[in-house]
Amino acid sequence: MNVTRFAAAPPYKAPGHHEMSMLRLQGQEAGPSSRMWLGTSHFLPGGHTDLVPSPCEKVYVVLDGEITLDNGGEEAVLGPWDSCRFAPGEARRLTNRTNKPATVMLVMAIDPGDSDAR
Repeated sequence: MNVTRFAAAPPYKAPGHHEMSMLRLQGQEAGPSSRMWLGTSHFLPGGHTDLVPSPCEKVYVVLDGEITLDNGGEEAVLGPWDSCRFAPGEARRLTNRTNKPATVMLVMAIDPGDSDAR
């Protein structure tokens, strides 16, 4: 069993992420995991990620606020407890278009070829 207290969750940075802060809740710096890791992101108003593909499957769950997700062709606005899956190789962008902060949880598969997948 590996417990990570939110107050002790390690922060991390990822390229292409703007006006947001991220914490690792499980896996990577937060403890052992062979197939996935779990993180949370706090998006300031205007915070966003670049529109880029990821080699790994990703699932996002909005915990608070509102986030607009798109894959370059399709767009969806998610509120609390709404979720979205992006397939491996699918482009994705998350944007907080509101004037309030938003919090998103991310579950991401670990790329077997990258021990430090983000």
